[in-house]
Amino acid sequence: MAHILVHEVGPRDGLQVEQQVVPTETKLDWLGRLIRSGVDIVQVGSFVHPAKVPQMADTDELFRRLSAEPRDGRATLSGLVLNEKGLERGLACGVELFCLGVSASETHSRKNTGMGTDEATTRIIATALEAKKAGKEVQVSVQSAFGCGFEGVVPEARVMGIVAAYLDAGLDAISLADTAGHAHPEQVTAYVRRILALAPSARITAHIHNTYGVGMANVYAALDAGATSIESSFGGLGGCPFTKVAAGNVATEDLVHALQRAGVRGDIKLDALIGVARDVATFFARDLPGCVYKIGPISAGTPAC
Repeated sequence: MAHILVHEVGPRDGLQVEQQVVPTETKLDWLGRLIRSGVDIVQVGSFVHPAKVPQMADTDELFRRLSAEPRDGRATLSGLVLNEKGLERGLACGVELFCLGVSASETHSRKNTGMGTDEATTRIIATALEAKKAGKEVQVSVQSAFGCGFEGVVPEARVMGIVAAYLDAGLDAISLADTAGHAHPEQVTAYVRRILALAPSARITAHIHNTYGVGMANVYAALDAGATSIESSFGGLGGCPFTKVAAGNVATEDLVHALQRAGVRGDIKLDALIGVARDVATFFARDLPGCVYKIGPISAGTPAC
């Protein structure tokens, strides 16, 4: 638990479904505070067509400006790419960690990328290897790994087939994404353990949505099974605009609060995360799904049990 990495995806996954576009300067303020908070990775944005996801239209500019300024914080800057063009753009503007993914749901894959799962797997692996050749860190994901809003149950064999293709290509930093929020703890535990049985040195991330209220339970199931990184979003904001029900993520401040109650990751500035979540809620003029930013954290001196 002491080595759990926190990957803040709010600036990308949190904002991508919002109709009200956030100004670039406001994003830079939020990003700077997240970077300084002590989280390990901050996902700045995604390299998608601005007509399809207007919130991500300034991703290149955000990376350029963040890369050009001295960084007060250790966070790695990540970006999501879905194809070769996205990689080209990311390499040109300073992405440090490339996140690439394939949906195990044929329907979701076509809605999200315009490609079927098999074609997407081939192209994403080739793109990921190009990023590695360029000296960049790479993480590959299986989206809709635990179920799909359109198709329902996604066969485990399909998920593990994509995982096996990644591992065969030498890509061992793997994220399991609960895009539709269908995961349950026993399923999360089983999938993480199966990957580690295939490749004990694999670095597994869990990207958990809280659509049906079991987000934190699934986070703990992933950690107990051997995942080493969790992706979360400020205030629990977010969701994929190309899935059937776009619902929020596990809230970063809720995750960090829980970890700190367990005596780990005290190096992350929880108050900074709460401050960002409150400002995001104020910007969108509504309550976000997260809990801790609204009610405040439990005092550090209060026993956990």
